[in-house]
Amino acid sequence: MGAQAMLKTLLYTVNSLLQRRRYRAALAVLKGFRNGAVYGAKIRAPHALVMTFLFKSGSLREKLKAIAQATYTHSRNLAYFVFTYKGLMALQSRLQGKNFQLHSFVAACVGGWLVFGENNHINSQINMYLLSRILFGLSRLAVEKGYIPEPKQDPFPIFAAVTWGIVLWLFEYHRHTLQPSLQSSMTYLYDDSNVWHDISDFLIYNKSNAQK
Repeated sequence: MGAQAMLKTLLYTVNSLLQRRRYRAALAVLKGFRNGAVYGAKIRAPHALVMTFLFKSGSLREKLKAIAQATYTHSRNLAYFVFTYKGLMALQSRLQGKNFQLHSFVAACVGGWLVFGENNHINSQINMYLLSRILFGLSRLAVEKGYIPEPKQDPFPIFAAVTWGIVLWLFEYHRHTLQPSLQSSMTYLYDDSNVWHDISDFLIYNKSNAQK
């Protein structure tokens, strides 16, 4: 049997396996792991590239290593979490015959504890990203369920005003409480714009070579 025929047989066998309902839950867990790894890399790599070259010093080798490490950590953690969550969801469904709303919460809590419970800058960014979105989601849900009345006017301008007011107050007077990446961004915007010596570091560069 030639290599091409063997490959064709292998592909047929794999595709047949993928179509079998018996293994669907386990295969969904594996694909979840794959999607978590791919998505984590796709969203972290460009972010790490920009932040590293904008705000971090060091050699090109050190910067590339930092980008690769951040991308790997985000990709790995998201893959582990999706694998854990979907695995626990499948297990609970098998044990109780179907899924209940509590299953999702329990599975995600366990995954969050195991994967995102370590206090590092990658996990911190991800957890805070989620926190802002669940606050929005819970607010909308509370309105839908009638727990709070629907606002007569769009509350978004008030939300924006309070958010920016608080973050700038914290930056100016309690800077250490903010996440390092946010501190770096705000330092670039609000502190570095107070310093210049000539046209080069006023318009072309943020800092002159002497300052670096």
